Order: sequence, then C-alpha cells, then structure tokens
Amino acid sequence: MSSDLPPHLKRSLERLTEGVARTDMARRAETISRNYRDGGGSGAIRDARDALAYALARMPATYAAVSASLEAAAELAGDFAPTSLLDIGAGPGTATWAAAEAFPSLSQFAMIDANAALRSFALDLARGNERFKQLTYRQADAQIETRVAAEADLVVASYAIGEMEETGQRKLVEAMWAKTRGLLVIVEPGTPAGYDRVIAARAQLIAAGAHIVAPCPHQMPCPLEKPDWCHFAQRLARSRDHKQLKSADAPFEDEKFSYVALSRAPLDAGPRARVLAAPSMSKAGIMMKLCIPDGRTAFTVTPRRDKEAYARDRRLRWGDALSF
Repeated sequence: MSSDLPPHLKRSLERLTEGVARTDMARRAETISRNYRDGGGSGAIRDARDALAYALARMPATYAAVSASLEAAAELAGDFAPTSLLDIGAGPGTATWAAAEAFPSLSQFAMIDANAALRSFALDLARGNERFKQLTYRQADAQIETRVAAEADLVVASYAIGEMEETGQRKLVEAMWAKTRGLLVIVEPGTPAGYDRVIAARAQLIAAGAHIVAPCPHQMPCPLEKPDWCHFAQRLARSRDHKQLKSADAPFEDEKFSYVALSRAPLDAGPRARVLAAPSMSKAGIMMKLCIPDGRTAFTVTPRRDKEAYARDRRLRWGDALSF
C-alpha cells in the first residue's frame, strides 16, 4: 500500500487549488500550525481557504501515518474485510481516504468532526468518487456524537484524542470501543505526549477486553522506559507546492507517529516481533531493536555469514513485523 495520496484525492486537491495564491496558503497554514502547537486545535480553521491550507500542509503526512498504521493492522488481522467505517475527528477526511485504500471491502463511511469548514471541505473532496456514494459527515462534538453513532466494523481516530483533556480522552476511547464491531485504530503524533495518549488508551481498552493487533506483539505493559517511547516514521515525498507551503528545501519529510490497533477477537496469527527502530548495518551484520512476544525488548544481530537470514532481514524496516 502506497503512502502517497491516491490519484482521485490528488486531483481533487489540484482542482481546489486552481487560482489560489500560494503565499496566502502558506500564511494560513502557519497560523493554523501555530494554533495547534499552542493547544488550540482546529479553532483557527474558519473557512474554505483555511481548510484548504490545512489539507495542503498536513494531509500528505497524516495520510502516510494512517496508511502505515492500517497496513500494519491489516497484515495481522487475517481475513478481516470491513464494510463500514466510523472516522472520529475526521477533519478533511484523511483517515477515511486511507481506510478506503487499505480495505477495498468498505462501502459505508461515516465521519464526525465539530469543525464546519473541515466538514464542507471533506465533502467537496469526496464529491464524484464512486467509493463514497454512501458517506455521511456529522458536524458535532466527537465525544458526544460517538455515543449515538451507529456501530461500525472499523473505527479510526487519527490525531484526534489529543485535542481534549484527559477525562475527555478516556470517555471518547470508551465510546469508540462501544461502537467498534471489529477493529479500532488510534493514531497520534509520534511525540512522547502522543505516545502517552496511545499507551493510556491501550491500557484502558485491554482492561475492557480488547485484543492487541499492532504494533505490540503482546498484551503486557509497554516495556519501554522514559526517555524512550514507541513511535514509527513514514517518509513521504514533498511536491513543489508542499515545499513552498512549508518553506522547506528538503524533497521529503518523515512523519513520526504512534498508534495502536485493537480487535474484538483474538488473532490467529503466530507470534510476531516488531522492529522498534531503524535497523543498523555493520561489518558484523544487521542489528535490530525488537519488541518481542514475551513482553520485553531485545536486541538481535543477524550475522552476514548467515546468508539466508541476512538476505531476509536486510529488507526489514522500522515498524515491520517479523516471525519470532
């Protein structure tokens, strides 16, 4: 599954940016980013141009992170083929687009977000796409609306729970799980604070009877100790407009994210380990940091002399699962 925006979404964004001044988009994007950093959430997104600036600046990276999370979950979820999606804190619909790519079986899409400008923008992006013929978008508070929303096979909350205080986060997680028939995926920024939110949700959901799908290969407490934290990175190419919007020269960016995927039913897959950092190559071989099924972390070295294992492990990347 590609981390790039799907063609229909790219075309929709290009259609909406025709005749729009990039300097205006850059100014709006900076204001919105500053508001998020200051804890203001999506409050700075007030009209269609603000929503477009936000989407141009953040949609590619958010899509890459959500796609990677869904791909990791789908890899271990066996024959899971959801037909319905509930996207919590949907914003411009990024997670909905990613889920539609990850699970071709999806046909019913429900989105919830309190921001009117983002709702209108998301519906405009989805217009004309056959995949989204059965799409609804409720403009409402996520915590309240989730309680009355219909159940869904797949529930996703991407970069959403961090916009509320701790008690609100717990209530939202509880409500999301109540609406999950199959799989719940939570994605947050790959910062220590984002990881803390994911770990808190993980513990809460395990206590409620959920089964971990990814990234953890076990149900036990996370073995990482501060200042370490569990996160992953997805590299994505920057377009010329993206670089201009972010005042950046690098042709790519690395979106760091933390996530957890949980299911109603236990997995049938055998024990897997998870690569917790980019593997390092040396003359001795390939060194990897792993989270392993017995609840610990471990460092392994695949020697060059073991040609079969070396050829297999040199293809592994940060975030991959492997048999253990």
